[in-house]
Amino acid sequence: MFEQIEKRTGLKVFFADPYSAWQRGANENTNKLLRQYFPKGINFKKFSDQDLALKVSMLNHRPRKCLAYQTPHEVFYKEVLGALAT
Repeated sequence: MFEQIEKRTGLKVFFADPYSAWQRGANENTNKLLRQYFPKGINFKKFSDQDLALKVSMLNHRPRKCLAYQTPHEVFYKEVLGALAT
């Protein structure tokens, strides 16, 4: 699937090496954002699927500097799904 995304969008998919956090800056930033809702060691059984889906939606609709202050949701639907639809 990632080859198709690369071909149609012109975007390069990158697979970081295991245990190489410095290669995944945006991912590490997202982990930090997740910790606002879910501190380390939290028992996820305390949350319903609906609770978790709400937090995912909140993060996906939060503007990001690295995306020119667009949301991940906007970028995904505009760039990736738009390219795959053609």
